[in-house]
Amino acid sequence: MKLIYSIGIYIADLVISILALFNAKLSQGVKGRKKTFKTLEGSISKNDKTLWFHCASLGEYEQGLPVFKGLKANYPNHKIVLSFFSPSGYQVKKRNELTDIVVYLPLDTKNNARKFLDLIEPNYIVFVKYEIWPNLLHEVRKRNLKAILISAVFRKNQVFFKSYGGYMRSALLAFNHVFTQTEHAKQLLSTINYNNTTVSGDTRFDRVFDQLKLDNTVLFVDRFKQNKLCVVLGSTWPDDDKLYIDFINKSKLDVKFIIAPHNIKKDYTSSLKSQLYTKTVTFSEMTGKTLEDYNVFILDTIGYLSKVYSYADIAYVGGGAGRTGLHNVLEPAVFGVPIIIGKNYEKFPEAKALIKAGGIVTVDNAKSFETIINALIKDSSLRNTQGKINRDFIAKNKGAVIQILDYVRI
Repeated sequence: MKLIYSIGIYIADLVISILALFNAKLSQGVKGRKKTFKTLEGSISKNDKTLWFHCASLGEYEQGLPVFKGLKANYPNHKIVLSFFSPSGYQVKKRNELTDIVVYLPLDTKNNARKFLDLIEPNYIVFVKYEIWPNLLHEVRKRNLKAILISAVFRKNQVFFKSYGGYMRSALLAFNHVFTQTEHAKQLLSTINYNNTTVSGDTRFDRVFDQLKLDNTVLFVDRFKQNKLCVVLGSTWPDDDKLYIDFINKSKLDVKFIIAPHNIKKDYTSSLKSQLYTKTVTFSEMTGKTLEDYNVFILDTIGYLSKVYSYADIAYVGGGAGRTGLHNVLEPAVFGVPIIIGKNYEKFPEAKALIKAGGIVTVDNAKSFETIINALIKDSSLRNTQGKINRDFIAKNKGAVIQILDYVRI
């Protein structure tokens, strides 16, 4: 397994380098990884104390953020190194107030692992969710460095739990402790005799709960919404568009719609706008417009959605209508908003729990979307009941961050 994995990494490096010639996102990663060691060499001295946080992408960063903030507050004299594997995380967070250094994680070869750790010499390491890089983690273990995995999720079909997964299993031993999201994940780890675990829950609950402490005012949304009922359709994909476009076009109700598509490139947002037959304005063209005169606002920018959900009376969270992956239902839930999602949600335990509780309703076609959203628009009592279920669910499940920070000693 060890030899196969190492050979696979070198093959992957070659394949990615070739594909990067034709793919902008892969190209960003390839170019960025070439700068990693030079960036670290110029940013860390031998006298620096460091904390290293690693995330696969932007979603894992947001998940780990409350822990990162807590550690920064507890250890203000440590430099913070943040690494990403995906360009979607690096490009958005390469400049931020929390960290001192942001880099791409180099490909998981033995030489890269040694050089990376030689340069950082981390006093503490935090990985988020499911990032297991065996060559790197074996080097962490060899050096007896302190490391934890937080908000961890595991599934029975993963290689760790297979007869041939010894090399990957042993990589888990690099973590002094694993904080899992669920009891099921803890029990899976116990089957391979890893017992340094705590079921702390998902740090995303703490992350979204903190949103309530912020000023969520968005002035252009105030101008657009006025005092009317508002439906926010967040992180939508083309499969999601098929559910709601006809409803918006046919609607005679005095309702405002805010669409925040996952893809904000002009060709896509222009196409989306062209399919809407009611008065529609985009963020990029709103200057000088009387926003209250429009019925649909397309948010073709990033950074606002978590606040915009506070204006929602009803939310649709995208990704579940197709196979791209359901987006974060906790963001609107914290504001006590009833939520609609698509049919593909099986890999998302928080969505399954809220469907069971009654705060989320799932739809599988445009007709069922129309039925559900009409019921919610017309019945304020139904909206309040479902919204309260969601808000209470967040409040009940927060607290993972306190457990993690209580464990960490540097």
